[in-house]
Amino acid sequence: MKYFLIAGEASGDLHAANLMRAIKEEDAEAEFQYYGGDLMQREAEGLLVHYKTIAYMGIIPVLKHLPQILRGMKNCKDAILNWRPDCVILVDYPGFNLDIAKFVHSCGICPVYYYISPKIWAWKEHRIHSIRRYIDRLFSILPFEVDFFKRHNYDISYVGNPTVDEVAAFRETYTETLPAFAAKHGLEAEKSIIALLSGSRRQEIKDNLRRMVLAAQPFVKDGYQIVVAGAPSITDDYYTQVLDRLPDEVVRPTILHNATYELLSHSKAALVTSGTATLETALFNVPQVVCYYIVMGRFFSLLRQLVLKVKYISLVNLVCDREVVTELVAHEMNVPNVQQHLADILPGGRHREKMLQDYRDLSDRLGAPGAPQRAAHEIVELLRQH
Repeated sequence: MKYFLIAGEASGDLHAANLMRAIKEEDAEAEFQYYGGDLMQREAEGLLVHYKTIAYMGIIPVLKHLPQILRGMKNCKDAILNWRPDCVILVDYPGFNLDIAKFVHSCGICPVYYYISPKIWAWKEHRIHSIRRYIDRLFSILPFEVDFFKRHNYDISYVGNPTVDEVAAFRETYTETLPAFAAKHGLEAEKSIIALLSGSRRQEIKDNLRRMVLAAQPFVKDGYQIVVAGAPSITDDYYTQVLDRLPDEVVRPTILHNATYELLSHSKAALVTSGTATLETALFNVPQVVCYYIVMGRFFSLLRQLVLKVKYISLVNLVCDREVVTELVAHEMNVPNVQQHLADILPGGRHREKMLQDYRDLSDRLGAPGAPQRAAHEIVELLRQH
C-alpha cells in the first residue's frame, strides 16, 4: 500500500521514521512519499520536501516566509492528488497538517490518520472541530488525551509514547562508563554532572541558558561540572554568542552536540526547558527543574491564566496530573529560584528521592515500549478493512 506522511520538524522526523519502520514490518509492500527529514529518508525513498524549508515558528518568521510556506502547501496537495496514496499520515505540525487534512477529506482521496495529536488541550481547543471533520483516526502518545477527546465525543487510540521506546532502546545498548564518556568529551571524570537542556530554538536558548548557567554556578565549587546538551540545529557559534554575555569569572559550560541521551545517562540533575526533554530526563531518572523564562513574565503569567487550558507546562506533570517536577515559568524563572530548587534535587537534597519515586508512577502511566508498532498495526488493519 502507499503511505503519504507529513512531518514538519525534527521531532516529527524522528517519530515518523520510527512509524515508517514499523509500517514496513506490517506491510512488506509499503511505498512512501513524504514531507520530512533525514531520519525518514534513511527508512525509505520518497522524500519530496525537507521540513527545514517549511518549518517556521512564530508570527514574524511565518509572515516573512509565507510565500514559501504556501508554495510548499500547494505542492504537497498536488503531490497527494497525483500519487493517490492509500492514506495520508500527519505527524503533529497542526498549522500545516490540518489544512492538508481538510483538502484530502474534501477531495475524498483516502483516509487521513493523525499520529501525535496537536496539543489542543493546551490552547486552540477550537481545532477539535477540524479534527472531528477531517481526521479518520487519531493516534495519541499522551494518556491524558484520551479523556480530553472523550469529553469532545471523539474516540482516539492511545498507542503509548515513542519517547519510552527511544529511551528504552538506548538504555538497553549503552554501556559507556563515566570515565570513558568524560575522556571522549573533554570532561573531568571525577566531577559529577549537572545537565542543562535549554531548548531547541534560538529564542529559548537566548532566554534560558545564561540564567541556567548562573544558577548552577555555585555548585561548581562543590565538585560539579556544567554540561549543555546542544540542540541539533544550533551551532556552537550561537552558544558562544549567548555565553559571552556572562561575567568573566563565570566558568563556561561544555557544549555537547548529538549526545543528549549519553549526557543524561551520566547526570546527577538537570535544568530543562519544557517539551519532550522533560519526559526524556524523567525516563533517565534524572531529577530536574523545569525552567522557562519569558520576557514580560508577570504579564505572561496573567495571560496564561486566560489563554492556556492546563495547569502545567511540563509533560511530566501533565501525565501525572500533579506537580512532580518544579516548574519555574516567566518571572519565576530567575537565578535565585532556580538555584534553590536545584539544590533540593541534587544528591542529599530534600526533594530528590520523592521525585525519583514519582518518576516510577510516570513510567506506569506512559506504559510499555511499542508505540510505533501499535500505531502501525492499527493503521494497516484499518486500511485493509477500508
